[in-house]
Amino acid sequence: MLETPDGRYIVVRGRLWRRTRPDLAPDIRDGLVHDLMDARRAVKAGRQAGDPEAVAQARAAVERAKRGLGERGPVWWTDSAPDLNRRMARNTPYAEWYADQSDEA
Repeated sequence: MLETPDGRYIVVRGRLWRRTRPDLAPDIRDGLVHDLMDARRAVKAGRQAGDPEAVAQARAAVERAKRGLGERGPVWWTDSAPDLNRRMARNTPYAEWYADQSDEA
């Protein structure tokens, strides 16, 4: 897994994705990850059952877990740096760093 030097993002197929808050206690993080996985399974089950209300509830649970983990919502860092979540690394201030990583791969 490729992680930005400041630890704020991971890079997946060239796109930045915000990492989980590093200051979360392990038990809290584990609980939120468990909730997230349950919610994702519920989205799948709701889709398979053709139940839009179940899908909507499950997606709301996914959102709550992701916000709790710090992957969505307000940023968890405190230096006023902008949130670059979901942007292509090559189009961000990480571009030079990312190009160097791509050359090494």
